Amino acid sequence: MQSAWQPTASLDSLRLRAEVLRKIRQFFFERDVLEVETPIVGQSCGTDPHLDFFTTTYDLATVDQTLFLQTSPEFAMKRLLCAGSGSIYQICKAFRNGEAGRYHNPEFTMLEWYQLGYGLDDLMAEVADLLDYLTAGYLNLQATQRLNYQDVFFNITGLNPFVFTIEQYEAFALANHQPEALSLCGHDHNLWLDFIFSHHVQPTLGQSRFCLVYGYPASQSSLARINTSNPNTVDRVEVFIEGVELGNGYYELQDPIEQSLRFDAEINGRNVTGRPAVVKDARLISALEFGLPECAGIAIGLDRLLMILTHSKHIEDVLSFSITRA
Repeated sequence: MQSAWQPTASLDSLRLRAEVLRKIRQFFFERDVLEVETPIVGQSCGTDPHLDFFTTTYDLATVDQTLFLQTSPEFAMKRLLCAGSGSIYQICKAFRNGEAGRYHNPEFTMLEWYQLGYGLDDLMAEVADLLDYLTAGYLNLQATQRLNYQDVFFNITGLNPFVFTIEQYEAFALANHQPEALSLCGHDHNLWLDFIFSHHVQPTLGQSRFCLVYGYPASQSSLARINTSNPNTVDRVEVFIEGVELGNGYYELQDPIEQSLRFDAEINGRNVTGRPAVVKDARLISALEFGLPECAGIAIGLDRLLMILTHSKHIEDVLSFSITRA
């Protein structure tokens, strides 16, 4: 039995992490993408109604100010893009309160990058290239798969994710012995989509390969553009392997007015469900008003990727010290 002072990860796992970080930097160096650093502590945070955050107090001479530990570097990186940084990437720590379990630690390592001039197809191709590069020699995988959200949802559940018929969704839950879904989801279509996708669709994704799911319902993304060919969808992609979500990316929304309205809607949603209050990032809106270049970007959880590479059963197996030993 290990003592509490000892690391939770093996030395081999720590060495593999260092190798993965080296290869990521080499990959983006060869593509002329600039590595950046943005603050971990900030005056605002994301408004995602499903995320909770950590706060800290900045002791000033005249007043104490509440600051937020960032759940993602996204907003600060977009401000750099608006300032003319060009294509950028970052390897950083992010923090999400209340998250613990097999695939969750409240402090985790994220890779996030943005490529100027990219659309969603370009981004998906680059994600596949990076993951092939990082897993070569460690995993024997089939070619990366792309799946349309509506198609995979319907093929597995028989439900149309864009047409909400409460009776059909409830019947599906009851047929699958999940009566708790009726009270958890109520008449909220998005909650039903999240519940059904996570319990029935996601576990089937990425068997012996990486899987990129794209074309999410328009109500399922606050930061992606509405698809010009199908306004019921947004240009968003998620990355899965062995039923585990690794990443979430967008063809980025540029419109500051639309972005502000989406933030307001998310804040209202948080208020309705009693989530802790957030501060909307006014600096991001100002940056978007100045002008965000056309780009696409994605965030990938490196700890989960390391779990896949090492065939680990728990995230603490790839962390030097998990939250229980931090």
